[in-house]
Amino acid sequence: MYVRPLHDRIIVHRLEEGEQHIGGIIIPDTAKEKPQQGTVIAAGNGKTNDEGKRVPLDVKAGDRILFGKYSGQEIKLDGEEYLIVKEDEVLAVIEDETDKKPAVLKGQTKQKTKKTTTKKSKK
Repeated sequence: MYVRPLHDRIIVHRLEEGEQHIGGIIIPDTAKEKPQQGTVIAAGNGKTNDEGKRVPLDVKAGDRILFGKYSGQEIKLDGEEYLIVKEDEVLAVIEDETDKKPAVLKGQTKQKTKKTTTKKSKK
């Protein structure tokens, strides 16, 4: 079954996390926290602004995203669980580290150096 989200909504498949053990105790599925990361399966066409023009989404199918703990509406399609989330509820897009510049990875920013000129005073 194919589902196409409308407007600024996206369909997300939550990433599975490994088995959690705390002190050797296996936590049951009902007590586990659900992961806040997922992969975008499908994205809508975008939101319309006041002028009637469509504003495209920043996320696209295939992106890995972070979303809020209580975001979206859970749905079940063909036995799989998905989440329908508005683009406003997406906190960040997770990008591959090889695509980023080294200055961004280290938390540094380029700073503009301001040249100062001194005026010689005539006496």
